[in-house]
Amino acid sequence: MFEVTRYEANRRVRSTLALAVGLGLFGLLVIGIFPSVEASGVDFEAYVESLPDAFQESFGGGAFGTIEGFLAAEFYQFVWVLLFGLYMAYTAGGAIAGDVENGRLDLLLATPVSRSRVVVETYLSLLTPIVVLNLLMPLFVYAAVLLIGESIHVVDLVMVHLLSVPYLLACTSIGMLLSVLVPRGDLAQRGGIATVFLLFVFDSVTAATDFEALGAVSPTRYYDTTEILVDQTYDVAGAIVLLLAAFVLLAVTRALFLRADL
Repeated sequence: MFEVTRYEANRRVRSTLALAVGLGLFGLLVIGIFPSVEASGVDFEAYVESLPDAFQESFGGGAFGTIEGFLAAEFYQFVWVLLFGLYMAYTAGGAIAGDVENGRLDLLLATPVSRSRVVVETYLSLLTPIVVLNLLMPLFVYAAVLLIGESIHVVDLVMVHLLSVPYLLACTSIGMLLSVLVPRGDLAQRGGIATVFLLFVFDSVTAATDFEALGAVSPTRYYDTTEILVDQTYDVAGAIVLLLAAFVLLAVTRALFLRADL
């Protein structure tokens, strides 16, 4: 059991570690800038409040002058919510469609492996970057914060990563769904990026408007790094919604793949 998961996960280890190092170094760079931002004396909060609501919702501007607000806006909202979400949708988009396109899936299904098992175990292998990065990045961030002479609540730092897991799973499920709907791997990957990005933008532009309720279709509505780090508020209900959405999308993906003409 789980031979497909082990094989696919092993293939992703090198790229995951490279991504962890890259994001870790970027995090160190971002955090290293904070002392100069704090010493500048600029009222960044007033500046951010003058920006359109869509921008404030997209990248979070609360308490920008604190290390927690700075991290939420400059690192987590941009890197974790947007870029990491796009990366997971992109990676999942090529997971099935890519193997169909290059004929590798035909060889795999010629063995005693069911289609259902291929979908589920491939999805489980995509947990590799999610688990590894959420274990390593808090260490990078916490060490960098201490190096600049600041402090951050460890529980809040852990929760911002823990609550990101359901969000990233939802992005992964979007990519997987496209991977069985689109026959070409590159198209599925680009479709995953486009879908997650458009949902991100849609949630941002509908915030604080009469159409705010429509933004509930976006995964970003249920994961707010500023609320966690600045307000110390944990949206557990939102995490449950994201987990259910990820599960439903995976179930739909499995049902479609069982009926797909390969």
